[in-house]
Amino acid sequence: MGSKAPSWSDQWGNGGFGSEHYDLEDEKMKKSSGSNKKMAAGMDKAKAAAIVGADKAKTAAVVGAQKLKGGTSAGIKWVKNQYQKRTSK
Repeated sequence: MGSKAPSWSDQWGNGGFGSEHYDLEDEKMKKSSGSNKKMAAGMDKAKAAAIVGADKAKTAAVVGAQKLKGGTSAGIKWVKNQYQKRTSK
């Protein structure tokens, strides 16, 4: 049962770990790490701004929910009082 078909590595080439092509790509990534640090610093600032914005949005949502709850409660009490005034006559 000997197969004369090419092996997996023959079919897909040799671009994996240890190959010259892979090593060159790795060196390019190391050289460009300076710009990556600047990008990371920018991302940290953006992340901090997003967290502050999310906290503000959460606070606004909580305050809005409390106002809605209070207004609904007052409205229900008003309707209840109006109903009691009509039925008590």
